[in-house]
Amino acid sequence: MLPVRHATVVALLLSLGVGCTRPREYIQNGFKVGPNYARPAAAIAPQWIDADDRRVRSEQDDLAGWWTIFNDPTLNELIQNANNQNLTLREAGFRILAARAQFGFAVGNMFPQFQAAEGGYRRFGVNDNFFDQWSSGFSLAWELDFWGRFRRAVLSAEATLDATIEDYDAVLVTLLGDVATNYVNYRTSQERIRLLSRVVRVQEDVLTFITRKLQEGAINDLDRAQASSDLRQSRAQIFELQTQQRQAQNNLCVLMGMPVEDLSRLLDRNPDTNIPVTPDYLVVGIPADLLRRRPDVRRAERTAAAQAELIGIAAADFYPALSLTGTLGWQAANLSDLFKSSSLNSSVGPVFQWNILNYGRIRNNVRFQEAQFQALVAAYQNTVLGADLEVENGIVSFLNSQGRASNLQFSVQDSTLALDVVIAQYEAGLVDFNRYAVIQKTLIQQLDLWAQSRGQIALSLVDVYRALGGGWQIRLAPVPDKQGILSPEPLPPAADAGPAAADEDVAEVEADANAEAEAAVDGAAPATDAPLPLPPTVE
Repeated sequence: MLPVRHATVVALLLSLGVGCTRPREYIQNGFKVGPNYARPAAAIAPQWIDADDRRVRSEQDDLAGWWTIFNDPTLNELIQNANNQNLTLREAGFRILAARAQFGFAVGNMFPQFQAAEGGYRRFGVNDNFFDQWSSGFSLAWELDFWGRFRRAVLSAEATLDATIEDYDAVLVTLLGDVATNYVNYRTSQERIRLLSRVVRVQEDVLTFITRKLQEGAINDLDRAQASSDLRQSRAQIFELQTQQRQAQNNLCVLMGMPVEDLSRLLDRNPDTNIPVTPDYLVVGIPADLLRRRPDVRRAERTAAAQAELIGIAAADFYPALSLTGTLGWQAANLSDLFKSSSLNSSVGPVFQWNILNYGRIRNNVRFQEAQFQALVAAYQNTVLGADLEVENGIVSFLNSQGRASNLQFSVQDSTLALDVVIAQYEAGLVDFNRYAVIQKTLIQQLDLWAQSRGQIALSLVDVYRALGGGWQIRLAPVPDKQGILSPEPLPPAADAGPAAADEDVAEVEADANAEAEAAVDGAAPATDAPLPLPPTVE
């Protein structure tokens, strides 16, 4: 039988010819078996499809506070509150702490994996003779990282930690986009209600005129019934829009990590607030920037990196595990003699353990880890393609929404003029009610589509900057608004207001909404209280 040192040398020589790593590769990999990781290639377009459009700018820009381009203090405040209070974001933060602990655990395996202090007392007897035995000692076992098993485990844990940080940033990007989206939806529903309420006033005036003429016997009841039906249909639509507005408000509460409550004190404190107005251009950089900006792309790459190290860890099972073990102890019949030199016993030396009959399990485990890695590489490449798709869709939606909104605004102006003329003609008896009803329904439809198109411009801009991966930098430092003033403190929790106060607020809001639906406005007034600047048409 070979001495231990000779057996160890033979094992080392034999192991270099077993498994999947050649000696030269082993040295090049930093004395680690298995492949070293390199960032996978990802196909990405050299430029955007609409790069030649003057409204698509490719210069580099800081997207850390992209929402400030709306110049809307309320939106800025909602963003800050969500960043401070969102619970999904907090959950992602705790996952970072868990990954950091796992990383520390992996680093700890680089040092002696087993250390134990022992001690005891026994009394035993032989042929009616009894003896005492006192013992104390320390033992240690340290598996050397000869094949890189533990170093790769550290690298894998580090990449996993990086992935959880990127996941936090990805959650943050999604959160900021969701806040802006729900805020735009709230303002869009608010504007649709306002425009439809103006039409309701016109319908009420027409119904009043028809009722008076009916009493005079000048017309039949058919016109009154149709006018009343149209009026009630418009009022019913207002209630539907109020539901959509409330749901957007409720979503904002959850995004800010607070119970659902009435946010009108925040959202409607400025009566002149309208659908957020966007610039007519986009700063998007180049497609390659997605690899740097998008946290989900970086997360997918880091996840693949963590898996790549598991291949080397699995391959290390092909080779013998080399360890140093040692013990240091004392044994004595009397406690007073326990720590004398004559009671000392110790041992130290190398050992190895080699799984030589594994029936293909180690090789198949390596294949399994390799397949998992290739799947994650494909997922990373697919994430890059998806990111490019999201940006392209957002860009074309933003550009075409501008032309759509411009044409719809002109359509609203023409329909408003046509309605004024047909009302005068109907009251003069020159046209029948059906002519008025057709023009009126066209105006209602065009007003609603115009409001939605303006909201779509803002939503498309949000989608573009969400797809570009902007906004996660807010975790590094607060983002000031355009005037350099930080948002106010977070909203107080819902529990600060009693149930009675909350009920009163809700009742007041509902009363205001019903009053608005019934409110009287001048039928000949323009479709908006103040003319809005026309968005540029698509060239």
